[in-house]
Amino acid sequence: MTSTEFFAGIAVRRFARSVIVRPVLPLGLLVLSGCVPAHAVPLPATDAAAFVLPWGDAVLALAQGLATLSMPVVAAGVAAALARFGGPLRLLVTDALVERLVRNATDYALNAVAGAVRGRRLTVSVGSAVIAQAVQRALDQAPAWLIRAAGGGEGVAAKVFRSLPLEAAATAGNTLEPALDRVLKRGPAPTPRETA
Repeated sequence: MTSTEFFAGIAVRRFARSVIVRPVLPLGLLVLSGCVPAHAVPLPATDAAAFVLPWGDAVLALAQGLATLSMPVVAAGVAAALARFGGPLRLLVTDALVERLVRNATDYALNAVAGAVRGRRLTVSVGSAVIAQAVQRALDQAPAWLIRAAGGGEGVAAKVFRSLPLEAAATAGNTLEPALDRVLKRGPAPTPRETA
């Protein structure tokens, strides 16, 4: 580095200090002095100890900011809770709807079949007719997804069979099967052929 470069560097630094750095300090004081009112009125002696801070606007702004920041977190929490409890809740609702379907179909069938009286034991033939009428009513009136959830026509028939007060001689073979054959148009069970 030559002496000319050295002295040129000093000159540049001095110029920068005189043009850039020195005016900043008075400019800063000028800006700060602009914040003070020109004609400040002194407080009375009784109010001199009280300092009034308008904190209501600050609290409101803080609350709005926190609400804005917390909404995505709350939405994610609600979505996670729905995902976690949605499956079991759906099963509970579906089971309740299936039970209601069976109860309503059974009530309808007890009113529609001659000889069926609510609260009394039903004979095998009357019980089979009530089961057939209840299954037919459920198949005609309920939505397909609810019938599938109940196990189809066989599932509805089994649930109705279990809910009826039947006489002691009633079994699934002599009460439930004839009702299913009648409603689902199934023929009698094929008998095995004898070979000669």
